Amino acid sequence: MAVARYEWKEEVAVADEDAPQGVLLSGEANVAVRIKLEREARGWSTNALSDRLNEAGFEMNPSAVWRIENGKRRINLDEAIGFAEVFGIDLRNLVGPPQLAAKARAMELIDDVIDAFRATQRANRTFTEARDALDAYLAEHPDIREEADVMVANAIAEESGRTWQKMHGQPAHENGEGPIDQV
Repeated sequence: MAVARYEWKEEVAVADEDAPQGVLLSGEANVAVRIKLEREARGWSTNALSDRLNEAGFEMNPSAVWRIENGKRRINLDEAIGFAEVFGIDLRNLVGPPQLAAKARAMELIDDVIDAFRATQRANRTFTEARDALDAYLAEHPDIREEADVMVANAIAEESGRTWQKMHGQPAHENGEGPIDQV
């Protein structure tokens, strides 16, 4: 079974069954396809979706829903937020590739990976800034550099050991792997 790829042609999202897999749409085309997929997956008509949007405080008539789904009308940010809210999905997922977006769990896991990566990047920046500040201080106080370096190395080794144990269920030094606490 071929996986459909969607392209934006003359402002209409169309399926191209013979297109190579993995090609992503632009955000707006994704939204149009995704809205239709989400609506149909719930068995809602354009009238039912319009009613739900209106009840949630996002004024839209059924004709506008149809025009958005069929690429005849652009969607603004407030409307996209309304669709995401009515469908109970994250706005980022609404603009994602429909093939992935239709698999809600995949999108959740992708979001988790992206969030964890961003957290790692922030933590790396924080670590670098802290290490740079310590190095600058120690450059002014070379008499305590060795003791400070040993303290930092020991603390990092201990934390690495705790992380290893959480991940593998046994102390790293007992199985001959991972960091060994410095003495």
